[in-house]
Amino acid sequence: MARWFSCLLATVACVAVAGQAPPPKAAPKAAPKAPAPDPGGFHSGPLLKGFLDAGPMKEVDEIVFAVRVPGRDHWYVTFGNYADHSDSPAKQLGFKFEDGVYWGYGEGGRLCRLNLRTGELKVLLDDPKGGVRDPQVHYDGQRILFSYRKGGTHTFHLYEINADGSGLKQLTDGPDDDIEPTYCADGSIVFCSARCRRFVNCWYTRVAALYRCDADGSNVRMLSSNNDHDNTPWPLPDGRILYMRWEYVDRSQVHYHHLWVMNPDGTNQTVFFGNSFGGVAMLDAKPIPGTNKVVVSYSPGHGAPEHLGPVTIVDPTLGPDVQGSARQVSKGGGWKDPWAFTENCFLVAGPRGIFVMDGKGDSELVYSLAQDQRQFQVHEPRPLAPRPREAVIPSRVKLASPTGRLFLTDIYHGRKMADVDRGTVKKLLVLAQLPKPINHSGGMEPLTIGGSFTLAEILGTVPVEPDGSACFDVPALKSVFFVALDDKDLAVKRMHSFHTVQPGETSSCVGCHELRTDTPRSTLSTSPLAMQRPPSAIQPFAGIPTVIDFPRDVQPVLDKHCVACHNPDKPDGRVDLCGDKTPMYTISYWTMQTRNLVSDNRNRPESNYPPYAIGSGASRLLKLIDGSHYKAKLSDHEATVLRLWIDTSACYPGTYASLGNGFYPVHFAPSDLAAMTDRCGECHIRSVQDRKAGKVDALVFGGHRLAARSPLYDLSRPVKSRLLMAMLAKEAGGLALCDKVVFKTTDDPLYKALHARIQDAHGRLMAGKRFDMPGFRPTEHYIREMQRFGILPRDLKPTDPVDPYATDRAYWDSFDHRPPSSTAAR
Repeated sequence: MARWFSCLLATVACVAVAGQAPPPKAAPKAAPKAPAPDPGGFHSGPLLKGFLDAGPMKEVDEIVFAVRVPGRDHWYVTFGNYADHSDSPAKQLGFKFEDGVYWGYGEGGRLCRLNLRTGELKVLLDDPKGGVRDPQVHYDGQRILFSYRKGGTHTFHLYEINADGSGLKQLTDGPDDDIEPTYCADGSIVFCSARCRRFVNCWYTRVAALYRCDADGSNVRMLSSNNDHDNTPWPLPDGRILYMRWEYVDRSQVHYHHLWVMNPDGTNQTVFFGNSFGGVAMLDAKPIPGTNKVVVSYSPGHGAPEHLGPVTIVDPTLGPDVQGSARQVSKGGGWKDPWAFTENCFLVAGPRGIFVMDGKGDSELVYSLAQDQRQFQVHEPRPLAPRPREAVIPSRVKLASPTGRLFLTDIYHGRKMADVDRGTVKKLLVLAQLPKPINHSGGMEPLTIGGSFTLAEILGTVPVEPDGSACFDVPALKSVFFVALDDKDLAVKRMHSFHTVQPGETSSCVGCHELRTDTPRSTLSTSPLAMQRPPSAIQPFAGIPTVIDFPRDVQPVLDKHCVACHNPDKPDGRVDLCGDKTPMYTISYWTMQTRNLVSDNRNRPESNYPPYAIGSGASRLLKLIDGSHYKAKLSDHEATVLRLWIDTSACYPGTYASLGNGFYPVHFAPSDLAAMTDRCGECHIRSVQDRKAGKVDALVFGGHRLAARSPLYDLSRPVKSRLLMAMLAKEAGGLALCDKVVFKTTDDPLYKALHARIQDAHGRLMAGKRFDMPGFRPTEHYIREMQRFGILPRDLKPTDPVDPYATDRAYWDSFDHRPPSSTAAR
């Protein structure tokens, strides 16, 4: 206000000094005319004419493109069903409810052909109830490969059609979606498919991973074992397949969707650009002719619907980790499906239509839909013209082999490994990330509290030689990752990505988190020790489950060695390690996190931590069980169970049947909360961050907000709830942890009210069960998907028992590579 007033006085003084009246006001300018509404159709402007006449598009007459309803959920939700029909995003974002589920696609699709010189539009395929997507023109320019969902069906399959609209031919079939196909120079087709039969780790929808088939759709085979999406594969000039891979192995769920490459047979899967930095989804990438650069839709953050983002050029010359190698071309971010003719000439799509764009980001509309068709959008414009074949890479796959081979040159060579003395690492713990047959939220609950979104399978260990080398066989087509172990079997370093080998493939790495531009330090005269012997076989752990379940495997160890001193009646050090159930977890599982007893990586956009920063090598729990803490000394077997539980991400359940159920919140009445605030607010009101409301004042006890899933409530024995025990006088059986006694007896009306609320949740738990309780039955959605995937019988009765652990095991085993018979192999 003072600053504004000073400016006003200065203005008046200037006018007075001038000795004249202020100038008359200028006549108001006429408001600019609003642009005429776009009626739709073909638009031929100077930018397009310049490209066509003597520019990079002079050999192009026509383009093809798809028309369909755009997705309205995440960028990957454009096919398939949602996991459930609860009051969840499925209800708000799904297009229709049919066959017991919501579906993620809209109805109506066309495949079109447009002449850029005459404006003539031909509709090659029109299905008002179907869906058309992902066209790619064959090398000869005469055929178009695309994904098509026929009206009245739910599933996309691969089709081929002649450029004149004749000869429509279906290539693939089955109950799972096939999308985003690309021709390969060797005659095969690489595409994304929901045949991987899994759900997104942190959402309600199906996953599509990379597969391949022959030109006629036969011999379909999985290439990628990714838990999450692979997207938009496209061949590079050298024959490799460029694609987007979304992954997170114990790191942020929303930051890592970058460019990867593989050979058309699935071998040599490696990062192309990104993966060590987050914050962008790199989609629709394709090579720029005559360069080693690619053009990509740099969709911001976790990615926008329909891949929208700035058109960006990526130069991988300096390696995958140099962020400055990406240069934005477009003047804004509402673009998708870029096609490069040169670094200065692009065909792109946007919500308004198809555009051409130059290297300065100037764009010009070429085609838009009519006003009455704006519920649709145009997608994937491609030139309808012959193009050169890429290099052919001979296949290295041997389908008769159940394994592939990995070779590590030197584990001590890599980023943040300089402080690890040679000889420290003795073994590699080999783990596999396990896919989800269902998922019911955007969070990790109830698998962990703020940690991993997936379970990990323990395959075993392999030795590391004194020079840091290792050579070993791993099962083919599993998402394996590794933990470096020292002489005490404690974690030194952990991998935050995964690796997949094809049957019979031999793959290698230079070091541990090394720069991808590094080369091996060994020579022919200094051959690594692991190369001088046969490859190691993975040594499994005897007597230990391959997937650890906290209530089943860890709690008995705590009961035996810890609970006598750490229980609701005697919480020494205010630590309770009993196995009583809270609304979502157990008291002991909560304690592991709230007392920092374990160090499992959080859901953070970080990886490549320093040595001994996370995992068993950084967990306080293991220092309390070596006999130094009140003679709590575990057997070797018990200590191994705890170490492996921590290094497999310290999960609570050992089954995905736990998802979407087992949560029994405590519901307090407004009068309960008012009375609590009146009695306890003086000491326990805190300002906390609420996910929806921002900063709010709330009751906080022992670091825990009085919330529905808090560990303050003991649902197994409600009278032992920390909330009640802390405020109850010792003479009445409580702990009297507050500065002043709140409840002198259990006859206090507020005590009775709170106890009744917790008792109500106890009753719901006993009736509804949890995964580790006798009589538990998974949700109808888990059972439905397991029936669709062929794991549970279709005629399963509502009263038939379902073993969640055995069902999960059968589901995971269904992805094992099974070599064909010798006859079939020949």
